[in-house]
Amino acid sequence: MLTDLILETFRLNGRLLAAGDGLTADLGLSSARWQVMGAIADAPLSVAQIARNMGLTRQAVQRVADVLADEGLVAFAGNPNHRRAKLTCLTAGGRTVLDEVSRRQVDWSNRLSAGMAAEAIEQALTVLRTLRQRLDAERP
Repeated sequence: MLTDLILETFRLNGRLLAAGDGLTADLGLSSARWQVMGAIADAPLSVAQIARNMGLTRQAVQRVADVLADEGLVAFAGNPNHRRAKLTCLTAGGRTVLDEVSRRQVDWSNRLSAGMAAEAIEQALTVLRTLRQRLDAERP
């Protein structure tokens, strides 16, 4: 049963990425760009912190962050905790774009969840979060 859940999660991930790309294409964002911007919505983080939090490689996040910086959506700032690992922060323009993405995402989520019981969504979230935490605990 767990293998079926994992396989379905892989399929769902692909669909979510494609849907996210479609949701933000006219804003010049891909799901990867949106994901990095969302990771720093509340506070600046280093590229390594973003990668760790999102389960991505540091190199992949660095590439996306560099493109976002070139487009003026994020900027790099000094990090008081680490001399070399700059913090990635949203610019004012990045905040405006992310606010629009967030508005669209809420509408999209509401459409997707129509007719689903909140308790069922909460149970699914608990299962997925538990699996992720167990996988994190197994990392060398």
